[in-house]
Amino acid sequence: MTGYEFHPEALRDLEEIWEFIAADSVDAADRIISEMFDSLDLLVSLPQQGHRRPDLTSCPLRFIRVREYLIAYASDERPLSVVAVMHGRRSPRVMAAMLRSRE
Repeated sequence: MTGYEFHPEALRDLEEIWEFIAADSVDAADRIISEMFDSLDLLVSLPQQGHRRPDLTSCPLRFIRVREYLIAYASDERPLSVVAVMHGRRSPRVMAAMLRSRE
């Protein structure tokens, strides 16, 4: 058991990220996804370590950064619920819309 679960769209986010990076390097894509899973493993024991983003959502979500990606998660849920994985340079409006669609 991992201690976290993914919103179906968050799994799709990971697949799209992997595919985008793998177009240049499968090894790099594997490394980045692995770093994301390693960060999620740490969150299980310290779920409050992420930061809030009231500019993106009024929901009680927290965010961590893994390289240039933001992982949005519900820190109060057990198992931890991963809501979205987004590139950090996306428009805040686009990120907010993604999160609203996953409530």
